[in-house]
Amino acid sequence: MHRKHLPMSLRILVVSTLLPVAGAASAQTTSAPLSYPAAARGTQVDDYHGTSVADPFRWLEDVDAPATKSWVEAQNRLTDSFLATIPERPAIRTRLGQLWNYARWSAPFKQNGRYFYFLNTGLQNQSVLYVQEGRTAAARVLLDPNTLSSDGTVALSGTAASDDGRYLAYSLSTSGSDWQELHVRDVNTGRDLADTVKWVKFSGISWTHDNKGFFYSRYDEPTSGNKMTNTNRNHKLYYHRLGRPQSRDDLVFDRPDQPDWLFDGTVTDDGQYLIITVSQGTDVRTRLYFIDLDNPGKPQIDNPVVRLIDKFDAEYVFVGNRNTMFYVRTDRNAPKGRIVAISIDNPREERWNTIIPESKDALVSALMAGEDIVANYLQDAHSSVRFFTASRNDPRDQRRGQQPPQRRNPGSIYDDTSTAPLVTRERNNQMLGGGFTAHGELPLPGIGTVGEIQGRQGDNEMFYSFTSYLNPTTIYRFDVKARTNEVFKAPKVAFDPTAYETRQVFYSSKDGTRVPMFITSTNGIALDGNNPTLLYAYGGFNISLTPSFSAANIAWMDMGGIYAVPNLRGGGEYGKDWHEAGMLAKKQNVFDDFIAAAEYLIKEKYTSTPKLAIRGGSNGGLLVGAVMTQRPELFGAALPEVGVMDMLRFQKFTIGWAWTSDYGSSDKADQFKYLVAYSPLQNIKPGKCYPPTLAFTADHDDRVVPGHTFKFMATLQAAQACANPTLVRIETKAGHGAGKPTTKLIEETADRFAFLVKELHMRPTFQ
Repeated sequence: MHRKHLPMSLRILVVSTLLPVAGAASAQTTSAPLSYPAAARGTQVDDYHGTSVADPFRWLEDVDAPATKSWVEAQNRLTDSFLATIPERPAIRTRLGQLWNYARWSAPFKQNGRYFYFLNTGLQNQSVLYVQEGRTAAARVLLDPNTLSSDGTVALSGTAASDDGRYLAYSLSTSGSDWQELHVRDVNTGRDLADTVKWVKFSGISWTHDNKGFFYSRYDEPTSGNKMTNTNRNHKLYYHRLGRPQSRDDLVFDRPDQPDWLFDGTVTDDGQYLIITVSQGTDVRTRLYFIDLDNPGKPQIDNPVVRLIDKFDAEYVFVGNRNTMFYVRTDRNAPKGRIVAISIDNPREERWNTIIPESKDALVSALMAGEDIVANYLQDAHSSVRFFTASRNDPRDQRRGQQPPQRRNPGSIYDDTSTAPLVTRERNNQMLGGGFTAHGELPLPGIGTVGEIQGRQGDNEMFYSFTSYLNPTTIYRFDVKARTNEVFKAPKVAFDPTAYETRQVFYSSKDGTRVPMFITSTNGIALDGNNPTLLYAYGGFNISLTPSFSAANIAWMDMGGIYAVPNLRGGGEYGKDWHEAGMLAKKQNVFDDFIAAAEYLIKEKYTSTPKLAIRGGSNGGLLVGAVMTQRPELFGAALPEVGVMDMLRFQKFTIGWAWTSDYGSSDKADQFKYLVAYSPLQNIKPGKCYPPTLAFTADHDDRVVPGHTFKFMATLQAAQACANPTLVRIETKAGHGAGKPTTKLIEETADRFAFLVKELHMRPTFQ
């Protein structure tokens, strides 16, 4: 299936946009304590199931209040003045600009012979969308988001071309917000149509094959309160017809009785079906519905919704179809994933046919390209891409031939409570599930990550991206039929990859669990405990941290640093069991894994406490906040970024309710007990010495609202019992990370380095 092109993950917490950087510091500096901005302590006390919990800085949750704005301005002045005293800061920024200044491409997506791809020539704030009429034709600019704002804060967040390649629907995000606005551009003329669609959030874009409109998802327009912090509920799936105002868009599906459900609509490659994936918050479990559009050239979008799989018991992801045979990736009875064939004419589970069985490696994604299923696995946290081809001689691969049309009661064969009749039309060349045989593996240049894979059923041309800690993202073209592989676009970065090395080690966590970790550095580092080391992790929501290139990492290693990434429980590196071992009441396992990684690096003399810094963003910000309050003496510096710091109230803002599948909720007495035990905000203790800390947040973050970091830092500053600085950098006109302009990324990274250089007493040299 042709993938939707969404740079931002729809599964809540963005991690890919947080570029890893660096450092460490001594456990306690010798400089005089800083004088922090005054923060009035309120009298707010909440009762949680008989337990009183004070929240004296509750007022900082109101980001628009004059008192909060004054506090933010004072904090930024203090942080700016602190960083301005660091003499290495300008040189760091210059070096980052040099390393960042290289051309970067996305994998092309193809529509009716046209190739669309993104290119950033180096220091452009936003990547530019290009189109070319053939693989060897000259490219032209189709959409340049850098022209939409003077400071680069309007980002192109999603794109989808119509089936004939004539139109491009695209979404824009302003200042990092999750709210998007959709527009349509005529690819022939490069001009926009009058169509505008607003209040879009957590949405894909998928065209019907008559090229007259597309499906998208949205919330109702907020009528009161703060649109940045209001809770988002009652997602709806709509269809927009070109030339009509949004007020006339067709409501395709909603569930007012299920306000927490999210809907994503995708048209199949043959144009025959609309697949509706139903999710609940960030729970990986899904339901799978569909609409038979009847005729791709004249789609009937108001046909009944069929609930193919309506049990919320596993993950179900549509991979592709051959007529009425659907291929679905699932972890049902297969914790590491398998692919099953489901006939929509008889979809009972006992009739499912496993066409790609569970492997020892985690199956993380799959799509169809040419006539193959392309399956992307994680093998000890790095990619392995395998091809599977239908076995034409399989006795189960029968043709329906002249089987007559039938009408069945869907209540008897579907997990469906509706009474709408299902009409099964005659279709020739029906494949009944048959077996698939392994047909080789994608040749990769080393241990790394295959990110984007762009392919389409019936088209033997497939594009994919490959990256590693030492390999900048390179785009490859693979001919599925001929099995030939070639470089399509390769970047040139001002560094010598042979001067660095990545090794993968395994260490034991507190309970004996074996955890992998990648360690990257310059060649031949001395294991004497004196290397500044950055430990970066995430550990949640089934998100895997796999090898990826970062110009910032190269700069850090050039300054003498080591970059270490452990693959903690809670992620998806080893499938469902690995994820579930780090969620809900088992969340402490994630923190234990991270602490064990730090202890391993110290024991093996990669580094030492005064030289060990920790960093994480979003759910990883929670991770840093939790471990720095549990083991403050273990770390030399802490960089918590856009973190979920108040685990008792996160569910009360924007999309925070959606994270209860991984975290739980303080609204439940049993879950409150373990949440309050590790919640960073509630576990800061007055009179303790905490490591030097530079926290990051943004005033327009409507994913993890900035009040989390505001309250955490106000509390930390009041509690700090030593001279170690506890500072916060609050970005303006920015959000959770997606779409952040290059200039802001470089400035932010330079400030991280500068802070750590000062606190580590580093003496870096610059080229």
